[in-house]
Amino acid sequence: MISEIKYLDKDLLSDMTPNHYTRRIKSHYLAYGNDYDFCRFYAICDNGKTVGMIACFYASMIVSSMRDKAFSNEVLDEIASFIFVNKPLAVEFEKQYALYLARKTKGSYESDVRTEFKFKPKNNLPDMNVEELPKLSEVFDILKECFPSISADENQLWLADTSHRVRRGLSQSFMLDKCTTATIQYIIDGVVLIGNVGTIPKERGKYHARNLLYWIGEKLTDDGFDVRLMARPHRVSYYEEIGFEEIDSDIVLERKEND
Repeated sequence: MISEIKYLDKDLLSDMTPNHYTRRIKSHYLAYGNDYDFCRFYAICDNGKTVGMIACFYASMIVSSMRDKAFSNEVLDEIASFIFVNKPLAVEFEKQYALYLARKTKGSYESDVRTEFKFKPKNNLPDMNVEELPKLSEVFDILKECFPSISADENQLWLADTSHRVRRGLSQSFMLDKCTTATIQYIIDGVVLIGNVGTIPKERGKYHARNLLYWIGEKLTDDGFDVRLMARPHRVSYYEEIGFEEIDSDIVLERKEND
């Protein structure tokens, strides 16, 4: 059974499997708690025991299990039904259940493989002109130019959400030479996830993004963090050249445009 959690107990979060999906769920809770309709949490129960949790954040859904608990096929069928009812644009869930849920939702969702990378430091932090506390409005301007297909509403949502998380110590943006940027998507349990990497078109091909990612990896590793990022498999060699190693892969469900 899947039921909404009106008042999430922090102890429940501590009992979850330590993985990327749990960290995403924790980051949403620490950022917004139970006070916003666009950020909702659900318990997944099986035979009276909580076996997992779902976080719905705007148009995304994240699913993760409790520590030492597994999802039965009956539970996975209920999660698939929950996806059909809520119709999120994207669903992230644990790798061992990916193929089953992908088959169950294939009429409305496409599965896209994603690779997880971990930074391998060389203990050589270069001297670079990186702004560690840039104005988010300037970061926002770079991203708008990098990704013109993203709607104005999506851009404004990114700006509001990132500024909210930065104030709570859950996120941080970096900017290099006023043309390249990257943003930490979460800082949870000693793990940092990098995302939203972009260089304005006229400056591409000059290794700005490569240099910035290497600098961030070295700096945050030196600060005591485990630095990671997610990307599509065809980018494996690119990130390996920077200093990241492939450690895992998963499948993300993305809703079909005609659904």
